[in-house]
Amino acid sequence: MVAIGAGALNFIAILTLAMLLDALLGEPRWLWSRFPHPAVLMGNLIGWSDKTFNKGKSKRLKGTVCLLTWLAGAALCGVFLQSLGWFFEILVAAVLLSHRSLIDHVQAVADALRISLGDGRQSVAMIVGRDTKDMDSAAVSRAAIESAAENFSDGVIAPAFWFLVAGLPGLLIYKITNTADSMVGYQTERHGEFGWASARFDDLLNLIPARVTALLFAITQRQMGVWREISDDAVLHRSPNAGWPEAALSRGLGVALAGPRSYDGKASDFPFVNVSGRKSIGPNEIEQACTALWFGWFAVVACLCVVWLAF
Repeated sequence: MVAIGAGALNFIAILTLAMLLDALLGEPRWLWSRFPHPAVLMGNLIGWSDKTFNKGKSKRLKGTVCLLTWLAGAALCGVFLQSLGWFFEILVAAVLLSHRSLIDHVQAVADALRISLGDGRQSVAMIVGRDTKDMDSAAVSRAAIESAAENFSDGVIAPAFWFLVAGLPGLLIYKITNTADSMVGYQTERHGEFGWASARFDDLLNLIPARVTALLFAITQRQMGVWREISDDAVLHRSPNAGWPEAALSRGLGVALAGPRSYDGKASDFPFVNVSGRKSIGPNEIEQACTALWFGWFAVVACLCVVWLAF
């Protein structure tokens, strides 16, 4: 039998408890209405850096230096917090995981869509960056399910993976990189150069977690028999990583995802993922996606428990 070090076992136990705590409590309003969430603090730092340094010449160099500075700061914070003991490690890890909040936000779209199309558009606008004012019910539902798939990878599997690799420093490095990518990693005139390093490093950090997420969906939704089709669809996505969880979840649900949409008034004709799946979908399919996310979450927790108990 291969021996697993005590440090690795500690990380597994702490991550398991953190995932359970996150699933139980999510993001309590009473807490984050009084104190700034770590993600908000990261966003404020990145926003200030963007406003201060994203000007003049050498924007790519400035963006790279900013990213390295953020990474160093995140790593040092992680080392300090980790030194406070396992109790604080569990709390910090639970705060930086976002499974329960993701489920709540996606479920809210289904609930709103059952009230009216307008309510559904307003609700999905809170979790996606595309234009929502002209969406029909199917487009709202696709957007919610795509967000569920991608953010399960970004908000649950990737943070858990990097915590197992490098503890709280690894988790914080991932979170600040992912936050930077979401804020400055766009291929726009303003951020194409300054956010270049953040976008590329985020792609690198998500390379393995995105494929692990797809594998989780394929296993828990009994779609391993179509893995070749999943991988073929995944590489058509504009993102090197987001296509994997979307392609796997779309087949588990039997729906088509992606397809045409609009950003800032400009239409984009993206190809459908699982083009033969159902395109006329609604709140029921959104709720099925939430159930699939719970199955994926349970699979991860079960694997962690088995490894911890076995060794």
